[in-house]
Amino acid sequence: MQQATAPQSAVSSDSPLVARVTQDPVEIRQALALRYRVFAEGMGAHIDSGEAGIDRDHFDDICLHLIVKDVNNDRVVGYSRILTNELAIQAGGFYSATEFDLGNIVKPGHSYMEIGRTCVDPDFRSGAVIGLLWSGIAQFMSAHNIDFLMGCASISLNEGYARAIAIINYLREKHFSPADMRAEPRLHMPRIDVDMDGASLVPPLLKAYLRIGVKVCGEPCLDKDFNVADALILLSRDNINQRYLRHFTKTEGQG
Repeated sequence: MQQATAPQSAVSSDSPLVARVTQDPVEIRQALALRYRVFAEGMGAHIDSGEAGIDRDHFDDICLHLIVKDVNNDRVVGYSRILTNELAIQAGGFYSATEFDLGNIVKPGHSYMEIGRTCVDPDFRSGAVIGLLWSGIAQFMSAHNIDFLMGCASISLNEGYARAIAIINYLREKHFSPADMRAEPRLHMPRIDVDMDGASLVPPLLKAYLRIGVKVCGEPCLDKDFNVADALILLSRDNINQRYLRHFTKTEGQG
């Protein structure tokens, strides 16, 4: 695995939370178990990793593991995995390329980091963990001179297609990237007419992405195994909303 300098640990001012890239096998296993609880038990994903209660695929042996840890209880409560250009080559490509044609997104001469499997423990969802994850991501981008952040933001289909389509309709109107920065999904969502306010339905994690400054690169990919619609997000380092990031990490409390 590529040896990358971890960002300086980010600590929430009002809770015992620390964000860092870890290579500790115990912490990584906790993170994989957290992923399983969130995606399989919480969102209905069909995960066959060969080990009960663990979400693992071949990217996990190569990627960097960014965690948020509750140090008082020795518990991983937030997670995102990171693939850089170099790590993606080792993995056979970015994970996003399994769901989207990235020909208009990943361009020669630029450095990228892909985040994925981002999740937060249900007991810690008031904002502090998401803020610390973003602080760690921003520090990593700066430390490694990364030009673009990208990844798949999941919209649950637990309540059927209508809710997800309403959210996508809102994103299409307000947050899609320019036409020349779109990615074609490998499996489209069904098209049905809905009469719902998608703005009020955006999941907290995706809402945080939008506030940081990400753009959504077109229509989502239907991921039947994970029971989600995945929206491809893209963010230039120069376009990070630093004011919101500082506000988010400073003022949000522990869940």
